Amino acid sequence: MADGNGSTSIHNGDDAASSMTPFIVASGVATVVLGAASLFVLNKVNRKREDDVVGEEDECEASEKKPLDHTQYPNGYLNIFFGSQTGTAQEFGKELQSEAAEYGFMPRLIDLEDVPMGDEGETESFVKFLSAGLEDAVGGERAKSVFLVATYGEGEATDNARMFVEHLKGLYSSRDENSSVNSFLEFLDFSVFGLGNTEYEHFNAMGKLFNNLLPKFGAHRVAELGLGNDEDDIEGDFQSWKDEKFWPAIKKQYFAPPAKTPSGNGHTNALPKCKYDVEYIEKVNGKISRPDIVDQEDINSFTRHYFTSIDCPVKVVRELRNESDEGSTVHIEIDISDDIGKRVFNYMTADNLAVLPVNKDSDVRKVAGALGYNLDDVFRLKPSPKNEKQFKHIFPTPCSIRECLERYCDLTMVPRRSELKSLAQYAQDPMDKKALLRMASKEGKKEYNEKIVDAHLGLVDILTSYCKSIRMPLEHFIDICPRLLPRYYTISSSSSVHPNSVHITVAVLEKSRLDGSAYRGVCSSHLASIVPSGKSTCRVFCRDSTFRLPEDSSNPIIMIGPGTGIAPMRALLQERSYQRNTLKKKVGDSILYFGCKNRNQDYIYADELESFIKEGTLSSLYLAFSREKKDKVYVQHLLKENAENTWKLINDENASVYVCGGTKMGQDVVQTLKGIFRDIGKKSEDEAHSYLKKLEEQKRLVQELW
Repeated sequence: MADGNGSTSIHNGDDAASSMTPFIVASGVATVVLGAASLFVLNKVNRKREDDVVGEEDECEASEKKPLDHTQYPNGYLNIFFGSQTGTAQEFGKELQSEAAEYGFMPRLIDLEDVPMGDEGETESFVKFLSAGLEDAVGGERAKSVFLVATYGEGEATDNARMFVEHLKGLYSSRDENSSVNSFLEFLDFSVFGLGNTEYEHFNAMGKLFNNLLPKFGAHRVAELGLGNDEDDIEGDFQSWKDEKFWPAIKKQYFAPPAKTPSGNGHTNALPKCKYDVEYIEKVNGKISRPDIVDQEDINSFTRHYFTSIDCPVKVVRELRNESDEGSTVHIEIDISDDIGKRVFNYMTADNLAVLPVNKDSDVRKVAGALGYNLDDVFRLKPSPKNEKQFKHIFPTPCSIRECLERYCDLTMVPRRSELKSLAQYAQDPMDKKALLRMASKEGKKEYNEKIVDAHLGLVDILTSYCKSIRMPLEHFIDICPRLLPRYYTISSSSSVHPNSVHITVAVLEKSRLDGSAYRGVCSSHLASIVPSGKSTCRVFCRDSTFRLPEDSSNPIIMIGPGTGIAPMRALLQERSYQRNTLKKKVGDSILYFGCKNRNQDYIYADELESFIKEGTLSSLYLAFSREKKDKVYVQHLLKENAENTWKLINDENASVYVCGGTKMGQDVVQTLKGIFRDIGKKSEDEAHSYLKKLEEQKRLVQELW
């Protein structure tokens, strides 16, 4: 999914490498807020001085260091802030950035994590940041900004926007005690566009939050709230909002046209601007130099994982399904023993493991061949002239072109329409250029869906089969090509039972394209193809999960995890067994609902579940085999059948409920629980809803969905 799709996702499947990597825990929601209040935000490593402004436009310099040319940019600065988990919000920001000059604005594209944030309750730092360069712009002292903020999980902010949102909420809660907060953004003009997915309950939570809270601090709304839906056409929603709401409102509010600039020397084949340069370097004794040592503040926060993740040996890759099943689910064990002493890798039971995918060698060779790159060439990525100040390292270099294409470039993701428009600038054949521009347009949406989306064509397919005339230097390809994002899997092992290894359960994605060829998930297929040996590794890092057992081990737990949703349940059962048999604790009942197609095909971990039952750790196991009978049976049906006992466990015995799996299943389970609260708990519809929300607030109802 896109940023507003299930934004970061936990998958125990493959996010299909769509621009919308399912972050599975819940739907990612991205938000664009136009308002010069760079409200506050993440600065985990104190990466910027307060008087530094980060931007990506060629000429973008801090106003106090280089005066703005008001003949070319009469409307002053337009700050474009983004908080993104999958990159969609950032890409939308680049679109606004590319169009800002024609409306008389100097754009500054800024990662929310790079915004200076003051102490709790303080407003001076970000007000100063937002106020830079306001003096002479049209509209006087009005600040103009756009915030693209992805929300993910249960209506939460993304990692790089979390502190921003917490600071905003903190200021709101202190309004009565600190009256100056009530109007500290009175110089701010703002608009909000949210990116979300209607499959998730908290649709566009962050967009709505910004839209409602900013006026509380005196800010002025310029354009009406726009809500994008990744379940339908989030890019189309953004285009419509941008062209029909945002820019018209901006133009009406304070538009002064920029002075006309010379059209150039008449050449039409000049390369577009690029913020990167490539320096090719010689190997030393036939070997690639070690990557440069880079300070944390000089690393792009969105791709920091390329620098911080670690390579760990893969010890086990085991097929879990029966050979009669056409699908594949693999159990993988990764050795972390070498890193434990170094305190590089630590995990807790049922945390999330991020795996950095690797593109297939055949795809890498195809792209290199199409663009004329030598895979063995070694380069260092540098800023182009006038971009030194805002340059951030996006991945470690020096590296070979092979490593760049294998690990850092998403070659198989379906490109957005805006990316087709960018590719068109490099097409040598007028017919290729025309086709790309046509599909990138609003009028070409149907053709784009049919020929690109439905056919699941990635950049590798477009470059090598459909628009073969595209040529571009390496630095331009790096600029245009989306980064290859990590895939998140809920860890299926207990850190108490397996302190030296981490286990994941991976559904291998493989689908047929319209032309009969197979599309395979870039990460799941990579993992499944690993042959364990001393040299077999994968690059990983760990992230906290929402799955945590009750502090009181005597409390019962109800686990609902069909398919690969069983992953965290396996981990929790291992931990409960450890508590019971090793720590000799009193452990409450553990109830598991598991579902799959057929007990003889995809009933994964069956032997382990039977062992948990025999030893007494697993109190009850309810199985839903959806394809064994005429009437399909799913886990929510079995939950409903056990309504009275479920209510007793939750209401009387303080049970916690854990749900992991597909979004639709999660929604059905929640509705079933509400029905139980109504029918057995004798609550009204509103009371049942409030009861459910209370369980969520108490962390007694936890969902990770994709």
